[in-house]
Order: sequence, then C-alpha cells, then structure tokens
Amino acid sequence: MLLRRSALARAAFGWSFLWTSTWDPVALRFGALPFIYGTLATTAIAIAIALPLGLGAAVCLAELMPRRLADPLTFLIELLVAVPSVIYGLVGMFVLVPAIRSLEQTVQPVLGSIPLFAGPAYGVGLLAAGILLAVMIVPFIVSVSREVLLAVPQTQRDAALALGATHWETVRDVVVPYARSGILGSVFLALARALGETMAVTMVIGNRPELSASLFAPAYTMAAVLANEFTEATSDVYLAALVEIGLVLFAITLAVNALARLLIASVRAAPGAQRP
Repeated sequence: MLLRRSALARAAFGWSFLWTSTWDPVALRFGALPFIYGTLATTAIAIAIALPLGLGAAVCLAELMPRRLADPLTFLIELLVAVPSVIYGLVGMFVLVPAIRSLEQTVQPVLGSIPLFAGPAYGVGLLAAGILLAVMIVPFIVSVSREVLLAVPQTQRDAALALGATHWETVRDVVVPYARSGILGSVFLALARALGETMAVTMVIGNRPELSASLFAPAYTMAAVLANEFTEATSDVYLAALVEIGLVLFAITLAVNALARLLIASVRAAPGAQRP
C-alpha cells in the first residue's frame, strides 16, 4: 500500500527525495532529508542517554539491591511504560523545555561559537526531544535487562566468587557478559520505540524542516510530519510525498530490526557465548 500510494512522489522526485532538504507544499517541492536527520538524531541522543542509565539501573536492581526494595522500584519503573505519550509531551513542554532554555542561555556565552551549541535559545529542539525520548525508553531497557540478568544461573556467580572475584567483578565480568544478548535485545526494543514516537516528540522538537548541527536547533521527525501535515495535504503530490516518508520510516524500522537480529545472532554464536 505504501509503495502504491507513494508512486507519484517517486516518479516526481526519484531517489533525490532522500537527500534533498526542501519542503515546500506551495511549490510542490519535497525532500525528506530534514525528517530523516531529525528522526535519527533524536534517536541517537535518546539511546546515548538511556543506555547507561537503563543498564546501570537494571544491574543495581538485579544484583546490588535487596529484593524487598528492588521489586517495588521495578514495578514503579514499569508503570512509566503505561503513561500516554501526550502526558510525556505536556511534561516536556512545561518542565523540560524551560529547563533546557535556561541551560542554553547559560551555555551559549561560553560555547556558542561551537556549532553543536550554536543558535538562539528556544528550549525546543533536538536536545529536548532526545532527552524526552530517553525518559520514555529507559523503562524498556531497565525492565528487560533486569529480567535477563535475573535469569543468569546462580552457578555462574558462585563459580566466579569461588575463584576469588569480588561481587562487582562477578557482575561486570560474568553476569553482564552472560546476559549480553538479552541486554542487546532490550536496547533495540527501546530503539524501535524511539524511532516511531510521535506525539511527545512533536510537542518539544520545534517542527522546523531544517538541517542544523546544533543540539539546540528546532528540527522535525518523520513521525511528527505525518501527524501534523497528513490532514492538510491538498494535492496528490503532497499526499504521495507524505506516504513516501512513511515508507522510508517503515524501511528504517525494518533495517534496525534486521540489524538487531544479526547482532544478537552473532553474540550468541560467539565462542564461549551462552544463552540465558
């Protein structure tokens, strides 16, 4: 269906649709590069923040904290998954965006000459969207990684301790490597959620189809442009261009899932690797 409905845009723009940045519904000139960049950039920021936090929290809950404290905390963290994305968006607008605006105003006099921190202090932008996405995907990493760590046989821990390893060395060198395929799966589960998130990102990213190296600059994602402009598409080419963006998002999601399967399979097939 996506291929058929986007045929008009493919005929009009060809492969240049993927690397041109003009998005002008009036002149019927469309390029998806700003949306692809915004989607990948916000996802990369989110994973960079959420992975160390999520994995650290999972290790703490599974290996370091007593179960009478870890179980209630895990339940509270898992409840965050059930919060609607629009609620995250509202919290982002009223709490996160003003905080980032203050951060930008503090950082720019010192680092404003660096392209990564250049531009006016709007508050909305790539950094706000990335941080909000990180908050949304951390529960996925924590929940799945904790369950995988708990599934590691106790004999693995006992053997390491018997050889003289400390508790932390046992966790770092035995438990986490044993569970790495499951941890990797949790990361890609979170990555899939981040790629497709719509409403929360739409509310804090600024929705500007431009390319900028600055973390503080407004941007746009593929899911956000579909949510914002699909009902406004008044011409066949405009509608086909939006459908083609959906096709590109679908292709990226399939590629990420295929890469996840390959990485997990390679980890499981590595010498000495075992499946928890």
